[in-house]
Amino acid sequence: MNLQIAIVGLPNVGKSTLFNALTRSNAAQAANYPFCTIDPNVGVVEVPDPRLKALAEVCNPQKIIPAIVEFVDVAGLVKGASQGEGLGNQFLSHIRECHAVAEVIRYFKDDNVTHVHNSVDPKRDREVIEAELILADLQTLEKRIGKVASEARTGDKEKIALNALLERLKPEMESGKLALQVPMTDEEKLLLRDLHLITMKPLMILVNVGEKEVAAVNVEELRKVLDLPSGAKVIPISAKVEADLVSFSEEEAAAYLKDLGLDESGLHRVIREAYSVLGLQTYFTAGEKEVRAWTVRKGALAPEAAGVIHTDFEKGFIKAEVIDWKDFVECRGEVKAREKGLLRMEGKEYSVRDGDVMHFRFAN
Repeated sequence: MNLQIAIVGLPNVGKSTLFNALTRSNAAQAANYPFCTIDPNVGVVEVPDPRLKALAEVCNPQKIIPAIVEFVDVAGLVKGASQGEGLGNQFLSHIRECHAVAEVIRYFKDDNVTHVHNSVDPKRDREVIEAELILADLQTLEKRIGKVASEARTGDKEKIALNALLERLKPEMESGKLALQVPMTDEEKLLLRDLHLITMKPLMILVNVGEKEVAAVNVEELRKVLDLPSGAKVIPISAKVEADLVSFSEEEAAAYLKDLGLDESGLHRVIREAYSVLGLQTYFTAGEKEVRAWTVRKGALAPEAAGVIHTDFEKGFIKAEVIDWKDFVECRGEVKAREKGLLRMEGKEYSVRDGDVMHFRFAN
């Protein structure tokens, strides 16, 4: 599975600058005026994972294939977008197929960069963005409620349950709650899957701060400023720093980050947090042809992990040879690992762990 993250925000908050920096491209036009992004831009980023290099040093493969993340830069929202203000909200449709949403909130102050509301107010900006996302979802609910209510009258149990859920969800969202903030069972969440509600998606808040502030900023203080609960995913990031890193070599980037007091780039933090909020992990396949990283949900059983490679692998799954990546590296491959009893044969009930190196046996 390719992880897709939608980047949303008001105009001129550094959204497109951040997109270009994260994806090391100039795909998104970044300019000092509103609505310079119209059509969504999509950038593909390799997931940084030092374990790949360690595995490759053992296997000396023909190819090294990392997992990837797709970032989707969506046109800037403004208050009233649901009623057609600015560019309207038609571009929000591009978010519906994404797995997570990253809200970019401007925190830095710079008189040379215009703000659509003529002032920097992170809490207000967050509320404007989320209100427009809620209104877009309410439009989806309005279109579906009448049809579902009619279908429920046929006695279909699933439609009856969905109808009751929509009737409960609508007033909650009208009061300003995101769909993900409304208590629901796992079964109810499945009922809503076909609606592709934007506010059901895991949410990260990327707070665009100045390059001199990014290392010292207090995340809990940011949550207070933004009026967010303590568990909200808030990531301080400097679009300026990320843009500077694009032109640096790996050694120069490391030195630059160290000078700023940072252990890693904002891109690394964003991807790590995305994996966390989505409950994802990585397993590997390793051999002479290729060393490759695969993304699978936490808790996935071995056949599901096999299905990430190919559906036939899942259907015909027999067994999986499994070894922890550290053991694979320390043993310099499978042969010695097998001799030491570190390579295991696992069946259909095996729960995949982050960092597993796996080889699947399946029937054609």
